[in-house]
Amino acid sequence: MADLKQFAEQLVNLTVKEVNELATILKDEYGIEPAAAAVVVAAGGAEGGAEAQTEFTVVLKEAGASKLAVVKAVKELTGLGLKEAKDIVDSAPTNVKEGVSKDEAEGLKKALEEAGAVVELK
Repeated sequence: MADLKQFAEQLVNLTVKEVNELATILKDEYGIEPAAAAVVVAAGGAEGGAEAQTEFTVVLKEAGASKLAVVKAVKELTGLGLKEAKDIVDSAPTNVKEGVSKDEAEGLKKALEEAGAVVELK
């Protein structure tokens, strides 16, 4: 059983290049189509291959048509003064908040989008 666990760990930690090479080997030598192999590898990789992102940056891409509403939203969400919030909106694309949790980032994104902004999470 330990060998299978070690094999699974190796499979999960494959790079994209190695996955492509594995798909080629499986097709050429064993007749297994690459799409099926990629699904198997991707499913394994989703379970624990890469660390899940824990900190996000909320990026204001554009203020949109309702610039005043976006300035007000940035002011409320960040606790900044009106001038600082306006400066952030005027300098888009720019970071609104950095190093926040996924839930907080999604909440900020939703609130800013409701105000009319175009927002991206990184």
